[in-house]
Amino acid sequence: MLADQRVRFLIVGAVNTVVAYVLFAVFTRWVFGTSPGGYLLSLALSYAIAIVLAFVLYRRFVFRVSGNVVIDFVRFVGVYALTITINFVALPLLVEALRVPVLIAQALIVIVATLISFFGHRSFSFRRPTPPAAQQPPAPRS
Repeated sequence: MLADQRVRFLIVGAVNTVVAYVLFAVFTRWVFGTSPGGYLLSLALSYAIAIVLAFVLYRRFVFRVSGNVVIDFVRFVGVYALTITINFVALPLLVEALRVPVLIAQALIVIVATLISFFGHRSFSFRRPTPPAAQQPPAPRS
């Protein structure tokens, strides 16, 4: 099962999602809870920590790539820039406009962000050129 990249992604993604969500909940409840819009500060801080954790885990265990770490990290953050932008727009809409409790709203957004991040990381962050096929003459037809 662990040979399947999708399974590894789900495992690492689940661990990272739980860590990020717990951080978000802790920051929202006990650090920024009394601040107006404190849940957005919680979101930013939890994303910053989770991005670093996710990068290490995805690079090493999911996509198993080598190469320039800095380039991979910039591309990785680029994918997360999309998900965090969606999160920063959707979270206040759900919380302020629709009155969804903040922790439930964030849990709903995490589902969408996870799908976006898988395809983004696979297709962009950790994509490597496919090695050219061995140059062999075509087999004779019978």
